[in-house]
Amino acid sequence: MSKRDYYEVLGVAKGATEDEIKKAFKKLAMKHHPDRNQGDGSAEEKFKEAKEAYEILSDAQKRAAYDQYGHAGVDPSMGGAGAGGAGFRDFADAFSDIFGDIFGGAGGRGRSQVYRGADLRYNLELSLEEAARGTETKIRIPVLTECEHCHGSGAKPGTQPVTCPTCGGHGQVRMQQGFFSVQQACPHCHGTGRVIAEPCTYCHGEGRVKQHKTLSVRIPAGVDEGDRIRLAGEGESGVNGGPPGDLYVQVNLRAHPVFTRDHNDLHCEMPISFTTAALGGEISIPTLDGQASIKIPHETQSGKVFRLRGKGIKGVRSNAPGDLHCHVVVETPINLTDRQKELLRELDASSVGHEGKHNPRAKGFMDKVKEFFSP
Repeated sequence: MSKRDYYEVLGVAKGATEDEIKKAFKKLAMKHHPDRNQGDGSAEEKFKEAKEAYEILSDAQKRAAYDQYGHAGVDPSMGGAGAGGAGFRDFADAFSDIFGDIFGGAGGRGRSQVYRGADLRYNLELSLEEAARGTETKIRIPVLTECEHCHGSGAKPGTQPVTCPTCGGHGQVRMQQGFFSVQQACPHCHGTGRVIAEPCTYCHGEGRVKQHKTLSVRIPAGVDEGDRIRLAGEGESGVNGGPPGDLYVQVNLRAHPVFTRDHNDLHCEMPISFTTAALGGEISIPTLDGQASIKIPHETQSGKVFRLRGKGIKGVRSNAPGDLHCHVVVETPINLTDRQKELLRELDASSVGHEGKHNPRAKGFMDKVKEFFSP
């Protein structure tokens, strides 16, 4: 089978620059790489075809021979330019970059592995009042910080890390795998390109030490359960000069003895006496701003909800505060005296024959029960 034109294979013009050729090959290699298309024979063939085209066109001498004589000019069996030399080295470097793009490696030569410091999380417990009004508090956290004795180098003061003899300071080593070479982090220096002959005795060669630091955290008014406050650069220090991570302060709310929170609304249960529920009256209820009064209409049933507008919490991203929902619970009297029991019996007796008037819910329920069991 005749070979396709190499420029056509890579999808570039004959006057394409070296950078355009390299970019075109990287794009095709990532698309048709066998590890990304396992079991797809056509993808593997396209990958090999692109590899062959790049090996020729990335080498100035081979490219000139190909432009003048076509495939015959670069066919070793016909005395062409053949394989190897600078072109193969350029291909290996390009493929190393591609391999890093596909599998997350740190491709390229001479790149020390610089890492951003880890992000940290601190769980901060607040009362409902603190969350509603906002507060400022101090927290103490353990972090990895740059060693002040070796200034992060990991080497004993007065000494310096030396170039890694395995990778020559590149931080990467090349391994041949089948028909292509793969570049990976040096196992001796772990990608840093340097080794420490005399480690710092304070940090044991790590360049970082664990310390505790105290930070002041401003909590904005209206934060809720699960909200996070980001403190930029207050996480762990980076490695090999990398930037520090961030600290995230996560808000947890303690249970409140009176209120429960639902976003910006508050809920509470308010017990009232049997007499107040029947005859009506006025009661005081607590709010976050103090006491408030509500009027209980006569014949109020247990479970009735009264809403006090604007007595909830104004959230961090809210324009107005929520409401306070007061759930009335009619309390059954206990520890009754004989006289009180007698009065209640008289009250109950006075209702006999007038259940529909005085206890409509109970009568309605009993009527439904009778209807259910009737034939």
